[in-house]
Amino acid sequence: MAEQKTRWQLSPKIPDTVSEELSNFSRIFRQILYNREITTRQQADQFLHAGFPPHADSQLLGTREAVDRIGQALKDQEKIAVYGDYDADGVTATALMLHTLNALGAEVRSYIPNRFTEGYGLNITALEKLKTDGVSLVITVDCGIRAVQQAEHAASIGLELIITDHHTPGTDLPRALTIINPKQPDDPYPEKVLAGVGVAYKLAKALIERFNPPSLVAEDLLDLVAIGTVADLVPLVGENRALVREGLRYIRTPRRQGILSLLGVIGLPPTNVTAATIGFGIGPRINAAGRIGSAQDALNLLMARDIPTAAEYAQVLDNRNRERQRITREIQIQSEALAEIEQPGTYLLFSYHPDFNPGVVGLAASKLVEEYYRPAVVGFLGEGFTRASCRSIPEFHITHALDECSDLLEQYGGHAGAAGFTVLNKNLDQLAYRLQTIAREQLQSVDLAPSIIADAAVRLPELTPALLKEIDLLEPTGQLNESPLFVSYKVDVRGARTVGKDKSHLKLILSQDGMTFDAIAFRFGHLVDEVPGQIDILYAFEMNEFNGQQTLQLNIKDLKFAW
Repeated sequence: MAEQKTRWQLSPKIPDTVSEELSNFSRIFRQILYNREITTRQQADQFLHAGFPPHADSQLLGTREAVDRIGQALKDQEKIAVYGDYDADGVTATALMLHTLNALGAEVRSYIPNRFTEGYGLNITALEKLKTDGVSLVITVDCGIRAVQQAEHAASIGLELIITDHHTPGTDLPRALTIINPKQPDDPYPEKVLAGVGVAYKLAKALIERFNPPSLVAEDLLDLVAIGTVADLVPLVGENRALVREGLRYIRTPRRQGILSLLGVIGLPPTNVTAATIGFGIGPRINAAGRIGSAQDALNLLMARDIPTAAEYAQVLDNRNRERQRITREIQIQSEALAEIEQPGTYLLFSYHPDFNPGVVGLAASKLVEEYYRPAVVGFLGEGFTRASCRSIPEFHITHALDECSDLLEQYGGHAGAAGFTVLNKNLDQLAYRLQTIAREQLQSVDLAPSIIADAAVRLPELTPALLKEIDLLEPTGQLNESPLFVSYKVDVRGARTVGKDKSHLKLILSQDGMTFDAIAFRFGHLVDEVPGQIDILYAFEMNEFNGQQTLQLNIKDLKFAW
């Protein structure tokens, strides 16, 4: 398959009226704010200060009933279980709830299902085991909203459920004592995109305010909220942005030994932690525990109080992450061979194998999409079933495609860009053929190339320290509040060399109108002998810190030769 050429798009120019309204900012930063749908000084002030929205936490449906029931469990010394998920959102939510209930003096334990033997969410075997162990109240975090059958079984064995979740409910809600989920029908809480750990925080905060434990205030939990929220890729707008911003303050002066130890193995000073370093450093290591081994290792890290224990689990997670990276690369290479990428008419990449690790097939599918800009399906071929993860592109709604194949599937679900399914092996070839046919029908007339939207076209002399200070006001950046990107045309190349262990990155010295910058283009090292005297660049403007020295740098995301 030929290399895909990325399309560059510039955001629409800011209207003069909006520019005048935002005149207390620089010209370029006004454009950046406008691109984020900020058009007034009041909106800008509210956004840049990332303050908490004015609505009351008590608006979140089900919170009062949950606090009442937990209070009764505390009084009667009932055994409580916190039932979480094996990803970073679920693990941080589990740790958050455990810390809260421990501070309240509860007799509490955790349960996180095994990804490989139990799968996601509540399962009947686990509920029965908890009941046998004397648990009378189960609090779910980051799961449970679609566990209708499992909730019925819990009720039948005398196990009460408090469900906290952020996923979209199905047609029927599960039978539970109470449900806390802003997406459930008739819930008046306006912040609908909280992460699972954000919803759990709301319950923990209400418990702390009701019972006032001497050893814990709600703000002490915000480091966990920040990690889970960023790692789960929910939009960093509104309350999420406020929660992450406050949580970053606590991570930068860490009081939780597990986080401090994890930053140590990453080699990242706490003061340098941003939402980006959570996304690329902390989150993947917490996720790797459940992808490669047991998520319990990640929970043990976050619950650790002494240095030796925290250091041990931090190293375990770092090792798991390295293993996860290695396995992902291997699966990607195998998938490329199995998917017949070079075959004409291949509009969807479909691969499966019994040796594929089911914990990382989704990551491998994401890598295929990134590399070839085609929807990708990667699955673990079991004895009777295949379980697969799907990733897609904006031009192809993968879950709608699965809807058209529902007669072949045992289970499936997801959204436009990502999904998962279970299929009987006898239906596997027919499913692959049908999905390929659907993709071909929808994509054969589409110019398939990824697009990158830049905030503005600028000349290099416009990139000043003052502009970078304004850009820093956008932090924390993430989903729906991405770091700004710029385009500069016909930039002079004064130097080019490869860097990195495998020489895969391109280090450049660039100049325009008398202004010179260092630039780094990750994974562009193969172009070192082809770079002409002038190039067009699409990049982020940032501060680079190396050996204690800070310099302004261009982080190039794409480049084109300016012939």
